[in-house]
Amino acid sequence: MSSTGARFDRGHTDDLMTFLAASPSPYHAVANAAERLEKAGFRQVAETDAWDGTAGGRYVLRGGAIVAWYVPEGAEPHTPFRIVGAHTDSPNLRVKPLPDSGAHGWRQVAVEIYGGPLLNSWLDRDLGLAGRLSLRDGSTRLVNIDRPLLRVPQLAIHLDRSVSSEGLKLDKQRHLQPIWGLGNDVRDGDLIAFLERESGLDSGAVTGWDLMTHSVEAPAYLGRDKELVAGPRMDNLLSVHAATAALVAIATADAAGDVALPCIPVLAAFDHEENGSQSDTGADGPLLGSVLERSVFARGGSYEDRARAFAGSVCLSSDTGHAVHPNYAERHDPTHHPRAGGGPILKVNVNNRYATDGSGRAVFAAACDKAGVPFQSFVSNNSMPCGTTIGPITAARHGIKTVDIGVAILSMHSARELCAADDPYLLANSLVAFLEG
Repeated sequence: MSSTGARFDRGHTDDLMTFLAASPSPYHAVANAAERLEKAGFRQVAETDAWDGTAGGRYVLRGGAIVAWYVPEGAEPHTPFRIVGAHTDSPNLRVKPLPDSGAHGWRQVAVEIYGGPLLNSWLDRDLGLAGRLSLRDGSTRLVNIDRPLLRVPQLAIHLDRSVSSEGLKLDKQRHLQPIWGLGNDVRDGDLIAFLERESGLDSGAVTGWDLMTHSVEAPAYLGRDKELVAGPRMDNLLSVHAATAALVAIATADAAGDVALPCIPVLAAFDHEENGSQSDTGADGPLLGSVLERSVFARGGSYEDRARAFAGSVCLSSDTGHAVHPNYAERHDPTHHPRAGGGPILKVNVNNRYATDGSGRAVFAAACDKAGVPFQSFVSNNSMPCGTTIGPITAARHGIKTVDIGVAILSMHSARELCAADDPYLLANSLVAFLEG
């Protein structure tokens, strides 16, 4: 059988911008990924149901996480997995349990800092509100107020002249609380009552919420030749989108008889990476291992088959990384300067902040060569602390060979990040080749 021949182009980047705009929260991101999988013939399975081992595509949703997999005809219980891992969450401002506050004639919303955002990027920016509402009847409802609703106003320079000489200093508790109206009559329940009305729900229907702010400015092409993309939540919905597109392409090609898959391709998009991954929907939780094991057992496998399948499996942990910054080049390793537009990056850290080793590099190099995609290497400056990803967690928790990769961007953790317009589809093409096995 031939390769899928699936070659994404700039149209993939157009679609990424649509995906980013429609996914202001992890819950929206997994719902949008699930919709794309459904259109490709995947079906949702509940974790509380018995699973069967027949061929085809399936996916599990749990909160802000999704795991999807495609079983080709003839797959055996010990058939290994090819996994693309990513995360759905991004740093932002999240609504507290008692959200209604205010002072001096301003109505405000009490928020908590999620992850490690560039705080200044949230100032003087028009913000919407999105997330998940939990209802009295036990169901949930997604909500997205995608219009200017909130704003975190910066203090005028006339009232803090030290900003010019000492830089901006923000107190996370005092300075990041957004305003959303005028009035002294702040009442408990105002924000939730507003969301109930906006969602067409009865008063008192909402008993719980997971809500977060987002910039309402649309993703856009930028630059002289529109060779850049500016947008929110590229870290890490760029990878979620690419992995979903790659899985759909592989499943479609297999169903058409264009490929013969020697493995089971998997998408695993987790929540809570930005604060440590330790949750039931995070990479350090049991979700991925449970899904993979149940897939083996549903095909009549034993624990021995499970061990064989895991031993032959490989995971690409796909997350954004740092492109060399033209204004701060000294912060990067002097011999490793990943460039925007240069293709995906292979992340290496000998202290295991990334999971890549030499054999993992060979796996990714082979996929890129097969796809005709250039790739670059990233390593941190020795004098700078190195970030981490779901890669080492996945490798340690499941004993699966894992390789850390991604797309090089600027302004990571800003409310609005920047990448080259070609890199998203170059990543997607490399993921197709990897998932083919």
